[in-house]
Amino acid sequence: MCDEHTEVSNQEFFKDKSGVSRRGVVAAGAASVVLANLSTVEAEAQTAKLPVVEMELDIDTPDGKADVHFAVPAFGKHPAVLVWPDIMGLRPAFKGMGRRLAEAGYAVLTINPFYRVARGQVFDANTEKFSDAPVRTRLVSLMQPTVGDPENCRKDATAMFAWLDKHGSVDAKKRAGTTGYCMGGPLVMRTAGFLPNRIGAGASFHGGGVLTAAPTSPHLLIPQMKAANMLMAVAQNDDAQDATIKDKLRDAFAKTKIKAEIEVYPAQHGWCPTDSQVYDKTQAEKAWTRLLANFKAGLK
Repeated sequence: MCDEHTEVSNQEFFKDKSGVSRRGVVAAGAASVVLANLSTVEAEAQTAKLPVVEMELDIDTPDGKADVHFAVPAFGKHPAVLVWPDIMGLRPAFKGMGRRLAEAGYAVLTINPFYRVARGQVFDANTEKFSDAPVRTRLVSLMQPTVGDPENCRKDATAMFAWLDKHGSVDAKKRAGTTGYCMGGPLVMRTAGFLPNRIGAGASFHGGGVLTAAPTSPHLLIPQMKAANMLMAVAQNDDAQDATIKDKLRDAFAKTKIKAEIEVYPAQHGWCPTDSQVYDKTQAEKAWTRLLANFKAGLK
């Protein structure tokens, strides 16, 4: 996940043999595909947009106050969703995702996963690049308290849903969803495993560390999950690093009643957030359609 190996492969993907950036070449070469397919993809992704209310909040956890972004339709009760951001944390790109989910009919909490060590925005895509080693080193150090100890995920997910389920806009009778990106992928798996009676659907996008050799590997929680649906969207360069992971995940899910959608996308690790250096609009919109379909099927 977002390690040096992944970042090197991302940078190589966008350079040709002469050292010239491929980003413009790729964009130009795909222009006809985008024109032909993007309108269809976006049409499938978009539902009638609901008016949304947004706010910044602090939510109490056993380890302190977590700063979060809450987006919810202005009227009615709706299924709850917890969003786990990537290694670059809670920032405008992820607040936009929360808003977009709310427009589709969900009460959405997006947590700052680093609140134990750093509050607020920790990365600014306008002034920083994740490809810069000092930036990457700083963010990896922030990541460890969140991902390194599974109990921190348990405490955070429990606190977030305790708050959501008391909020007047949340339909607590319907099952909840959770989605995560990059380091958020394993947190989705843990949330679904730690709160099996609450989570009806989960989705991991370019998630790293969802299956490891460690005794705390998130995939070992699959037998505890009771979700109806799980979506695992894999980056092509992550799959290239270990092509056996997707098959091991399929085997693990096949032993349960969970409907698991596991697919390798023709996109680089980090392709979904709009501020990512490897953002791929066409594949990100495809991923969004699958996320909405996953939630529609599971949050009942």
